[in-house]
Amino acid sequence: MNNLIPLPVSVKPSDGVFTLSATTQIRVEPGRAEIAAIGQYLADRLTPATGYTLPIVTAPGAPAPGHIRLTTAEGDSTLGDEGYELTVSPQDVTLAAYQPAGLCRAVQTLRQLLPPAIESTTRQAGPWTIPAGAIRDYPRFGWRGFMLDVARHFFSVQTVKRCLDLMAYYKMNILHLHLTDDQGWRIAINLWPGLAAHGGRTEVGGGPGGYYSQAEYADLVAYAQSRYITLVPEFDLPGHTNAALAAYPQLTRDEVAPPLYTGTEVGFSSLCVDKDVTLVFMDDVIEELAALTPGPYIHIGGDEAAATPKADYIRFIEEVQAIVEAQGKTAIGWEEIAQARLLPTTVVQLWNASQAATLASRGGKVILSPAGHTYLDMKYDADTPLGQNWAGNVSVRAAYDWAPEHVVEGLAESNILGIEAPLWTETIQTMADIDFMVFPRLLGLAEVGWSPAAGRGWDEYKYRLASHRPRLEALRVNYYPASDVPWP
Repeated sequence: MNNLIPLPVSVKPSDGVFTLSATTQIRVEPGRAEIAAIGQYLADRLTPATGYTLPIVTAPGAPAPGHIRLTTAEGDSTLGDEGYELTVSPQDVTLAAYQPAGLCRAVQTLRQLLPPAIESTTRQAGPWTIPAGAIRDYPRFGWRGFMLDVARHFFSVQTVKRCLDLMAYYKMNILHLHLTDDQGWRIAINLWPGLAAHGGRTEVGGGPGGYYSQAEYADLVAYAQSRYITLVPEFDLPGHTNAALAAYPQLTRDEVAPPLYTGTEVGFSSLCVDKDVTLVFMDDVIEELAALTPGPYIHIGGDEAAATPKADYIRFIEEVQAIVEAQGKTAIGWEEIAQARLLPTTVVQLWNASQAATLASRGGKVILSPAGHTYLDMKYDADTPLGQNWAGNVSVRAAYDWAPEHVVEGLAESNILGIEAPLWTETIQTMADIDFMVFPRLLGLAEVGWSPAAGRGWDEYKYRLASHRPRLEALRVNYYPASDVPWP
């Protein structure tokens, strides 16, 4: 129980082990289809390596010898929606949570308590033992996010699903999809079909690009929901819009369509924000996306809009956040939006602290993505073959060894919604590239977001991280073998 990531709030080991066997059942409460689905998710994770069937059995009441039980009837409401208690004895295992999301988090802990080979996709020898003890756990922050930029380079539905699976394993709960940028528009909008059909035709370097149909997007939303991850879509506006302008030149000032863009510069494009058609465009896009997105958030971008006059930019942000609110959603924007008059509910995402003083005085909710700690497109060191270094190199230690409460002086911890780790993809083209830049840094960031500040430290964490090497290998993750980690 000493090698879990993220570090739980409380771990109390005891004597003995529980042994998973061919006769083990996963028991769930009667009449709770959602809990049965979590039980099936657990069985699906354990069956390939063990070869065991692990049936889902509806059974009320007390633990049963030899079996694993999932329950919300015995959940502790003080642990919140994602908190859980995991009790392992030599006789049985109980996962208890106040809400199903907590059971899903408990499942990830249970997986980590089993030998690393449990994550293999082929049958392994075993034995499949779980150390006895009691874990009581809940997250520090409600927002523990990963952002994938699918605009600079496009990634398939299957690639995004694999990211969701790996996020869930380390208790991340937000997938922020950066869906639009100068290089591509990646989601179909029925009222503006050229956005995807034309604006999605390419990517950085001139590759074929691509986009998600609305059915594919809905599939991703449902897949994320099954792992209790909220999908947050982003349209980056009013800058970063060349793909949209290429498809619909009426959104430009001179009504001349620019060519599709395959480079990596920023700050050169802008919607013409004082045209009526621009607000019609925004209203149509946000209405369609809101209907497809059951989660509460729409990200409106707002960063690096150097080509938009400041007065126009401020007016645009104020108008767009109102459109988002009218659709029953909460607007999020990169920190530059703090220059505008924001609704009390609007969330600001910090990335370079240029608006730190404004954020500290405003009092609203803030997501922390300080580039020098969380940007996963930054190189690990000078020799890293992928990535950039405009924010400096971000070592595995730098991604872990920081305190969210110290990022913005004067910002109360109660105003920190959580943290998020973005992966911008100018240099990222494949799933192997994603793995290499994300892992193992995402493990440390997951712990920063989940675990209590007290008791968390690099000198201890680096050994827990090293113990996850065989897990990452069993999961077939192309991780970066960082020199600052004492790998076995």
